[in-house]
Amino acid sequence: MIGVIADDLTGAAELGAIGWRHGLRAEIVRSGKPGGAADLVCVDTDSRACEPEAAAKRAAAAAKLLRAAGAKWIYKKVDSVLRGQVTAELEAVLKQLKLQRALLLPANPSLGRTIRNGEYFLGGRALHKTEFARDPHFPRRSSSVLRLVKVPETFSMRVANGDRVLTDGMIVIGDAETAADVQRWAGSCDAQMLPAGGAEFFDALLRSGIGVPPVSSGISKKQKKEPPRQAAGATKEFFIVGTSTAAARKFVAAQRRKKMPVFALPQELAWGATFSAAAVAAVTTRVVAALALNPRVILNVGLPQVRDAKVAGRLSDHVVRVAERVLRSVPVENIFAEGGATAAELVRRMGWARLEIVRELAPGVATLAVEGDKKFLLIIKPGSYPWPAKWT
Repeated sequence: MIGVIADDLTGAAELGAIGWRHGLRAEIVRSGKPGGAADLVCVDTDSRACEPEAAAKRAAAAAKLLRAAGAKWIYKKVDSVLRGQVTAELEAVLKQLKLQRALLLPANPSLGRTIRNGEYFLGGRALHKTEFARDPHFPRRSSSVLRLVKVPETFSMRVANGDRVLTDGMIVIGDAETAADVQRWAGSCDAQMLPAGGAEFFDALLRSGIGVPPVSSGISKKQKKEPPRQAAGATKEFFIVGTSTAAARKFVAAQRRKKMPVFALPQELAWGATFSAAAVAAVTTRVVAALALNPRVILNVGLPQVRDAKVAGRLSDHVVRVAERVLRSVPVENIFAEGGATAAELVRRMGWARLEIVRELAPGVATLAVEGDKKFLLIIKPGSYPWPAKWT
């Protein structure tokens, strides 16, 4: 069995979907222990917004859990633009697994996310000149990868390009401009190092066959060809958009043009006002009524981007408060959640402990089945990724 430690739900789902693509039965564990039947277990520590010490404890606990469950090797998933407590979690996992070095490769070249000479680029633009510079929680104000993460406490850290030699006591961040670069880095890994990074590095490791278990319990070709429990136009689609990224705004605008019902939060919440129970009930009633008459409904923040991190976090939570009440009031087969924090809060409020990957719709976009609650399909993606064309 392969183990993955991710600091948010969309990251766990993204890697679980890659495993599904490789024929592995993959599950996501939010709480409790793995089910025991999966080839790939992705633990969501929900630690991106934690303080470094708390994030480290969660990451170490996940590593201990996976090792006890029989994981032959463990991958540490990090945000592709290095948001969150990357260094603290890496050091905690290294100590827990008694490993002496780590290779960190966050670049995803196929998505235009590249690292050249230690500088991060997104679509050819320096990272600090993109919308990530305005991230309310982790603004990316530099393109230097060494400035995007904190200095390790017990390990050294450096950037490497041509030199692929990793020494003990070292965390190396690898340059990668192409898929071939990522694959070459994958060939440098061995059992004595911790591989960490983004989705494409994990995919490259699986392609290299490193630690991949026999797919005795995996997904058959027949299962992959079977359509998911979705039928456009025949079932209800409820989109929960908890971010204000450019991708989110573009999607919502397109849905408005298609005359789909779109609901937003009250304007005063952007100023930190209280979202009263009466106001939540009022928005919920309108959304439920729209779902009764329409195949698709969108609930989004719908407010100007907020710079205050605490207020921005509350806006995502407010959206989920409404979404939970809607889902407990009306049957909705297909739930679409945009944004890691949004998806995680929804799963927490609904009490879903384990989810199974049933489909990869596009890179970063995964369909999940809820254990013990087969009437739902949950489709999630990071806020900065676009929805596939089928829904736009």
